[in-house]
Amino acid sequence: MPEKTRVIVTRRLPEPVEARMRELFDVTLNTTDEPMSQEALGRALGEADVLVPTITDRIDQRLLAHAGPGLRLIANYGAGFDHIDVATALQRGIMVTNTPGVLAEDTADMAMALILSIPRRVPEGAHLMQTGEWEGWSPTALMGRRIAGKNLGILGLGRIGRAIARRAKAFGLAVHYHNRRRLHPDIEAELGATWWESLDQMLARVDILSINVPHTPSTFHLMNARRLKLMKSDAVIVNTARGEVIDENAMTRMLRAGELGGAGLDVYEKGHDINPRLRDLPNVLLLPHMGSATVEGRLEMGEKVIINIKTFADGHRPPDQVVPAML
Repeated sequence: MPEKTRVIVTRRLPEPVEARMRELFDVTLNTTDEPMSQEALGRALGEADVLVPTITDRIDQRLLAHAGPGLRLIANYGAGFDHIDVATALQRGIMVTNTPGVLAEDTADMAMALILSIPRRVPEGAHLMQTGEWEGWSPTALMGRRIAGKNLGILGLGRIGRAIARRAKAFGLAVHYHNRRRLHPDIEAELGATWWESLDQMLARVDILSINVPHTPSTFHLMNARRLKLMKSDAVIVNTARGEVIDENAMTRMLRAGELGGAGLDVYEKGHDINPRLRDLPNVLLLPHMGSATVEGRLEMGEKVIINIKTFADGHRPPDQVVPAML
């Protein structure tokens, strides 16, 4: 009987996913759910046939030098793969897979929650109730901005961006978008979306900006200080994609100076090391990277990981292979 594939998982996964992995593979699980150190990741790369990392694991060129001869697949638990040096992995004959397409609706829900919360000053209202400072209703208290009729700019109208556009349209927002390539007219008509070839021109006209592009060399600090200054002084920024897309220091300075209206953030430029100057701003809502945190979404991610591993172990091409054209 052939030996089972040796799989090492770097973080705790939903119990049904772990149970299925135990049935199919010779799997080592992280029962503590503490992020692995670089040394532990190096050992795992040296021992596994398949490594299952998450976004908290930075697998760079130096770490990949520890890969053992048996390692042939890195099956990432997550859609993003910018934490993995995919080019080096491929050069070493190690395939990389991800879990695309299962989190669009969940992430769009969270983005829409932020889009609604900041203009209506929900964080400030919640703070008053939690601290016991609310003294009763007043005609002029906590007046926010109406959502209907405002311009929403979507930076990156992919799966998640389109899901946000559908929700935004239902709330009466006018949808604008910037992509490297314009979408088919039928998609624009369905979403009621207006394409801007110039990101700068779109930024100057929107009331709310939703960021939905991946982190790549070309999107690093795409929203730099110059572009942030193009936006209206009462504009709101929502980011559920990648923190590195925004120059966080520049955005923080502008928020504190009243040069931006507010921000709803689920991701940060330095991971969980959040700029402390963002924490005390009343017009900023900070979330702990929970855009995809639904039971259904995390189970579907696990199913995709298992399918990718099983397909690869059976000698076939996994359905979610990361190829050079995606880098």
